[in-house]
Amino acid sequence: MEHELFVKQLRPDIYLMDEGHEATGYIVVGDEKVCVIDTMNGYNNLKDVVRNITDKPIIVINTHGHPDHIFGNIYFDEAYINPEDIELAKSFYDTPEFAKACETFGFSMPPFKPIKGGDVIDLGGKHLEAYELPGHTSGGILLLLKEDRVLFTGDAINHFLWMMLDGCPKMSELVKSLDNVMFLEDKADYILHGHAQDFDDISLMRCLRQGAQDICDGKIANDKPYTWFGGVSRMHEFKTEEGKKYSSEHSFIIYGEDQLEK
Repeated sequence: MEHELFVKQLRPDIYLMDEGHEATGYIVVGDEKVCVIDTMNGYNNLKDVVRNITDKPIIVINTHGHPDHIFGNIYFDEAYINPEDIELAKSFYDTPEFAKACETFGFSMPPFKPIKGGDVIDLGGKHLEAYELPGHTSGGILLLLKEDRVLFTGDAINHFLWMMLDGCPKMSELVKSLDNVMFLEDKADYILHGHAQDFDDISLMRCLRQGAQDICDGKIANDKPYTWFGGVSRMHEFKTEEGKKYSSEHSFIIYGEDQLEK
């Protein structure tokens, strides 16, 4: 099936949900509560998936406001998101097409609750610490699962970072934002991002930051065109570190002219 959901247990209390290789969400089980991190496109009833694992109370957190991370919220009563991304999220679900689909299947988008940098979600024995990383979206957040030393990054840090979208800052601002959270290298060993199939070494943060810096420094002579639904942008490949575990062999930053310094 095109949108079939595959669930893989990565650790005793961490599950990866792969929705047709289009988006990835996660389930983190604590002693008292369970957290769903990103709900993907809404093709599958994620509440049923969680209930096959545990009957503990459910908390839902969206790392940012793009549709492939929020549409599955329809199966839950509420979801946390950074307020900076609420208008972005509404631009995708507050449409006649989405409303019609919800009416057809008897669903509705639940209300958002705010989560910001510095907030801590206590699941009982496991804690998710929120950190803000504006770039891919204005309200992107990272979630550090403190006890497991795992950093959930949504699309803010990944192997194929889109920075050509409306509202994305200049590349120099992304570098500054990454510098503000680089201390997390000492708090986490692995990254789980919004389109991953497995763990990435935490060094992906630093490698991505270096790639963004190289773009700032004008090291773009070998960058190639990248065609997407919004037009044609540029694709910059950045290197990862030898001997480290990554879920992809190649890594890119996609950017537009607006991200370059004039």
